[in-house]
Amino acid sequence: MAALSLTACSADSVSEAFPQLSEIVGGIIETAEQSSPSWTAEVQPNAPPETSAEDTAEPPQSVHAEESSPIAEDGSYTTRDDVALYIHIYGRLPQNFITKKQARELGWGGGSLEPYAPGMCIGGDHFGNYEGLLPDGRSYTECDINTLGADSRGAERMIFSDDGLIYYTGDHYASFTLLYGKD
Repeated sequence: MAALSLTACSADSVSEAFPQLSEIVGGIIETAEQSSPSWTAEVQPNAPPETSAEDTAEPPQSVHAEESSPIAEDGSYTTRDDVALYIHIYGRLPQNFITKKQARELGWGGGSLEPYAPGMCIGGDHFGNYEGLLPDGRSYTECDINTLGADSRGAERMIFSDDGLIYYTGDHYASFTLLYGKD
């Protein structure tokens, strides 16, 4: 196998050595210019790189699509991991949570919320930390987890503080697992 030596060369010598490369690059540039006219490319052989306002401008929004959050701000979430991530990103519960007071106003008296508020879950009420298992000096909020369509509210809860701590309990406050933040 022949060794490839990389040295300074002109655009013409590259074109001669790799005739298809020039055609491919030209096609890529043409496609980019057609799909986003504000993004243009200008190739100048042996020219030093320059930075301009155009170079530092934000790329089209579609370029960031893969980097966006897997959790939509206007989405509905009920599982432990999704609700925890939502709270971590947005600092509040998803839109499909209502407080116990709001649920009672709809006729709910305990048990499943589904007959009174389809698609909704209980969440947003103050958590008192009466068990003393969580750090003191914070205000906590709680919500039910995995209750959508269930016959009862179950034992799973998410507890989150006013300063970013997010805990999960699967045994109705007997123990907690820290999911986000530092105690």
